[in-house]
Amino acid sequence: MDSSGASEQASWWVVCLCAAWCGVCREWQPTFSAQARAHPHLRFAWVDVEDEDEAMGDVDIETFPTLMIARGSEVLFLGPIPPSGTQFTRLLATLQAQPRPSPGVGAEANALFQRLHAQVLPQALV
Repeated sequence: MDSSGASEQASWWVVCLCAAWCGVCREWQPTFSAQARAHPHLRFAWVDVEDEDEAMGDVDIETFPTLMIARGSEVLFLGPIPPSGTQFTRLLATLQAQPRPSPGVGAEANALFQRLHAQVLPQALV
């Protein structure tokens, strides 16, 4: 792989937005960590939304677990996901193959990613 391809892959972020009190999130965390190990060319972060209230801003996560997947500074997916390793793998493959964000991913998702990237993500790596 050439250096530009490596650079593009290195710019991917897979972020789980969760809460410490969420039993489903706690049960899903080992699967999320296994996906991080299976995709070492992507960066994975686990973010407790209640601990990062300032970075979350006005965004209210209502369903856990919620994933945010970004390429570069552009969010391709932001939404809840069933805690299934198979569906997670399929989602990652689909997003890596698509050139544009999923419909419905708006400016507020990109703004949230920018805040998280600046304030939280480097310390939240899995």
